[in-house]
Amino acid sequence: MPDLSKIQTLQWFPGHMKKAERLIQENLKLVDLVIEVLDARIPLSSQNPMLKNLLGDKPRLSALAKSDLACAAETKAWLEKFRAEGITAVAVDAVKGAGIKNLIAEAKTLAEEKTHKFVKHGAKPRSARAMIVGIPNVGKSSLINKLAGANHTKIENRPGVTRAKQWIKIDAGLDLLDTPGILYPKFEDQEVALKLAWTFAISDEIYDLEPVVCLLLETLAEKNPAGLIERYKISEPLAENGHELFEQIGFKRGCIRRGGLLDVEKTTRMILSEFRAGKLGRVTLDSVS
Repeated sequence: MPDLSKIQTLQWFPGHMKKAERLIQENLKLVDLVIEVLDARIPLSSQNPMLKNLLGDKPRLSALAKSDLACAAETKAWLEKFRAEGITAVAVDAVKGAGIKNLIAEAKTLAEEKTHKFVKHGAKPRSARAMIVGIPNVGKSSLINKLAGANHTKIENRPGVTRAKQWIKIDAGLDLLDTPGILYPKFEDQEVALKLAWTFAISDEIYDLEPVVCLLLETLAEKNPAGLIERYKISEPLAENGHELFEQIGFKRGCIRRGGLLDVEKTTRMILSEFRAGKLGRVTLDSVS
């Protein structure tokens, strides 16, 4: 576990997220099920604990997005854990399309009770209706665009960009109601908050980046040292201290200011960017155990 005493307390709940919470509550009656998009690298930390109370007994499907960035074995273990708990879960890769057909099939199955009820009462058959929810920057817009086969939502690598609801027609008999990314008002567990910062669910503008990146390096050195070694051509054994690793990587990559000093900001941005793009190897930060 990272030494959380090295960083400031992380909290972020912009005003528009309260509006998003109300939007979800007001529109639940319009849908047959809810698809919660999770980050496959943090399947537990990217869950929104507020949703349990918000959704009530509404059928729920978990979509583990960005599965191409996560450890495949860990993703398999998480899917088994969800299913053992009675939660329908599917791993998806919105880039290559893996898992998309399975997601649509599972969504339609979960909606069957509601859609069949309409037909039984003499109504015209209709598509299954799903609300799609998730924390900011979890891969929701990319997934919707892959499902729809077109750029229906604005994809921007910045937390909190979708601020209004949108209906998207899916050809395969599924209609999606998109909602803004919503976090919860207070992070009780700062380790969870730290993982949300690493994956950009929390804005980079609200905390001191360097110590957070140093803790990321310590975690990667433990979970996937080969990724760091291969990417940055550094030798084993890796330094256990994140700050030492940070400096080693920065100088190795030529992030140097006048006078031979390390360019801290450039090094910080580089490491964060490369981790988020999956260039440091496939890694899952939440362990099933």
